[in-house]
Amino acid sequence: VQLVESGGGLVQPGGSLRLSCAASGFTFSRYTMRWYRQAPGKERELVATIASAGGSTNYADFVKGRFTISRDNAKNTVYLQMNSLKFEDMAVYYCNTPRYPSSWGQGTQVTVSS
Repeated sequence: VQLVESGGGLVQPGGSLRLSCAASGFTFSRYTMRWYRQAPGKERELVATIASAGGSTNYADFVKGRFTISRDNAKNTVYLQMNSLKFEDMAVYYCNTPRYPSSWGQGTQVTVSS
């Protein structure tokens, strides 16, 4: 199982970023995918979840209305569109599937700074 996150970077408050996670080594289309984040000194926290077919999504309260999770099963990729970014969104973002809970990528750093 391999998960490769990308798309992070430096953005001003109120800005947007789109993260991608390319998955391989398992049948991506069969499984729920999740985005997590971990800020310095804090525990990793769940941000968003998308079901295998993409029809069902769930969000942590702190990102509802600002972030959108989506997936392209033909490309084995899950996305996280992040709008109206805040300082508190600054973290390393990871994707994961509960099917292989111990498999993590290197993450992608999101920095929010003016």
